[in-house]
Amino acid sequence: MNWHLLPLSEIASLLNTTPLGLDQTTASHLLTKHGKNQIEDSKKKTILQMILSQLSDFMILILITAAIISGIIGDITDTVIILAIVVINAFVGLIQEYRAEKAMEALKNMAANHALILREGKKFNIPASDLVTGDVVILEAGNIIPADVRFFETHQIKADESALTGESNNVEKISEELSRGDYQLGDRSNMGYKGTSITSGRGLAYVVATGMKTELGKIAKMLQTDEITTPLQKRLGAFGKRLSLGILIICTIIFFIGWLRGESVMTMLITSISLAVAAIPEALPALVTIALAFGAKKLAKNNALIRKLPAVETLGSVTYICSDKTGTLTLNKMTVQEIFETVDTEINSLFLENNPLLHAIALNNDVSEGQNGKWIGDSTEVALVQYAFEKNSNRADLESKFPRIAELPFDSKRKCMTTIHQTQNSDAEILVITKGAVDVLFDKLSANQKSHIAEFEHKVNEMAEKGYRVLGYAIKTIPFLPENLDADAIEMDLTLIGFAGMIDPPREEARQAVTECKEAGIIPVMITGDHKLTAKAIAEKLGIISTDEDLVMTGSELSRLTQIEFINTVEKVKVYARVNPEQKLRIINALQSKKHFVAMTGDGVNDAPALKNADIGIAMGINGTEVSKEASHMILLDDNFATIVVAVKHGRKIFDNILKFIKYIMTGNSGEIWAIFLAPFFALPIPLLAIHILWINLVTDGLPGLALASEPSESNIMKRPPRNPQENIFSNGMAVHILWVGFLMGVVTIAMQAYAIHVANSHWQTMAFTVLCLSQLGHVMVIRSQQSIFKIGLFTNKPMLSSLLITVALQFMIIYTPFFNKIFKTQPLTIYELLLTLAVSSIVFWACEMEKWIKNRNKQTTIVI
Repeated sequence: MNWHLLPLSEIASLLNTTPLGLDQTTASHLLTKHGKNQIEDSKKKTILQMILSQLSDFMILILITAAIISGIIGDITDTVIILAIVVINAFVGLIQEYRAEKAMEALKNMAANHALILREGKKFNIPASDLVTGDVVILEAGNIIPADVRFFETHQIKADESALTGESNNVEKISEELSRGDYQLGDRSNMGYKGTSITSGRGLAYVVATGMKTELGKIAKMLQTDEITTPLQKRLGAFGKRLSLGILIICTIIFFIGWLRGESVMTMLITSISLAVAAIPEALPALVTIALAFGAKKLAKNNALIRKLPAVETLGSVTYICSDKTGTLTLNKMTVQEIFETVDTEINSLFLENNPLLHAIALNNDVSEGQNGKWIGDSTEVALVQYAFEKNSNRADLESKFPRIAELPFDSKRKCMTTIHQTQNSDAEILVITKGAVDVLFDKLSANQKSHIAEFEHKVNEMAEKGYRVLGYAIKTIPFLPENLDADAIEMDLTLIGFAGMIDPPREEARQAVTECKEAGIIPVMITGDHKLTAKAIAEKLGIISTDEDLVMTGSELSRLTQIEFINTVEKVKVYARVNPEQKLRIINALQSKKHFVAMTGDGVNDAPALKNADIGIAMGINGTEVSKEASHMILLDDNFATIVVAVKHGRKIFDNILKFIKYIMTGNSGEIWAIFLAPFFALPIPLLAIHILWINLVTDGLPGLALASEPSESNIMKRPPRNPQENIFSNGMAVHILWVGFLMGVVTIAMQAYAIHVANSHWQTMAFTVLCLSQLGHVMVIRSQQSIFKIGLFTNKPMLSSLLITVALQFMIIYTPFFNKIFKTQPLTIYELLLTLAVSSIVFWACEMEKWIKNRNKQTTIVI
């Protein structure tokens, strides 16, 4: 219902009410019929349901199966480790799901607890939840509006609607219906909304919507959706399913090959099961959690607080960043950028130092100076006073010479504010200074200035095209102060002395951040509640708009498009102005339908649905509401767009490191499978015992794998496009690398075995076992970077170096300690045997270094061409 367009008489008729309010019987009936005026939750999950949902993940089910198998074959240690990983991941997921419930609670806490109303002409203070449509609410400064209302009586009443609409300026409310047109929430000046607050004045209003039918309730409905699955969760889910099927097939083949060769069924069963356990990367969930936690810790030091760990990785896949303007891309500080002064000698003589415009700016405002020296008041007036002060026009000094003796406060009808001052000239004239919208002042000018209006308009248009908010100043003198201040009489025959153009300027670091985004293949988009011209001007200064094809779209224009039309256009739009909450969500959904990963920033309640439904929602830490913070995945502690770019870099690094771990662990597993699979074809016995497979799985996947989480980022990390969301984990050559390097590991292992058996060396199994173990350690060093290990340096990841030394020491321990020789069926190697195994183990290292050299050389050749 367009309540803002209807006359009061029709509204009262539709609601069956009067300015004296409802009667108690009608109110009780309506409460029973429509329910309480409160935000309702969707059905909450129980703790048990949350736990079961965490354990139902396919990869987790595979790990639980692996734990059971390990227990059956007697490897209790592996069972305990795997189950511990499962429990830790389930706990982390449970905490994240529990936090999601907090967004709804924060939304409910915004609502007023009580409301002062009229029923049958009598005042009642009732619980806000008992309000019904048709109730008459009494509102005054400090009140939270308890429901959506339509004002029918106002007395200079203003409301802070920034949390709902994104507009930082307080909105003056009126009682008259608005003319026909398409109005966004922030433009409906005769309406009040549940959860917003009254900052000044008083008024009476009809309740027109309660509970979930209010604008706040609509936002609550939009919040009651399932969490967005992160790119990593999607990829790991698909990876786990394919991996498990592949492992099952391979282990079955190996079992039958060994059995057909004459191996005992029990030996092959234990070997196949051990290989299956080894092939499943049970450390993967733990590494992902640890890598994300490390990333979150580093991001916190860079003013980005991570609320949901998967968001760290999601940042690395982002293709669009939809950012709020005020305070994020701009300084959130109105600043005078340009002034225009008219020339009038007679006027100049009235003022000190012949500075009429600066003096008028300093005198015509309600700003006060705080104890800390900061100006206190409306942001626009503070900007003007600050500008005058910096130009040596101090308000305090001027008021001692031009004391204010009366004023006509600003109101939305006149769109003007007038202050009246006593002058010190010989005639003791009274000075009238009027400030307001320039087009309004043009109608109030004296006859001798009417001919210059076209010239003034041209200058105003020039400022407006730059996105400036333009305020004009006009003055006149009167011989005495009238007893009755009539605005129409006082604000006429004025002389325009100039106007000021203001804007909330862009952050310098945001400009650089936008450039970095574009270099990284990320498209920045501005979504703001501000006006179109202002938004466009800021976007051009920041570089968000850089070509004629980049579009600016208003909320009204967006509402006229069908979903198909909008989806076809959405990738061209770089700025959205004057949009409402539903439209923000529509923008996110349209981009996601085009297969983009979207980051959305916001600070108000109106941003919460989009924050929750974006691939990553980013709330403002300084100016953000609790609702937006609870709905978000990440909080910017400094409200700075540049911090998002830093976070994206960390996200890309973390995702790279997770991919490196997958490449490392799957290549090692591939090597173990190839070694056992190929041995029979060369008439060799199975090179490894089940305990050897489990040991390699434990020590090589453990510390070295986790140390990859500390790997520094690649030098070109922000010079490449985001990873294609449609690509699987094994794209970009990873699958080929896993197969050929794993094959090489298997070949050098059985080559070592064949050689040792050929020379009648009884230590052949220990030598083959050690070659496979150390080959994997050489491999982890190589895959640290796309660049040569000798270029990036051995010491750039000290945790990796430490983990390798510890792992080598553990391997030597089971080779040279009699106690472990009995457990692992190993024998001490001679110096010659040890040096030989080290030399053979290094083959994988040098082969992978050669692969990188060839790839980097080909890239350089392509660039030169």
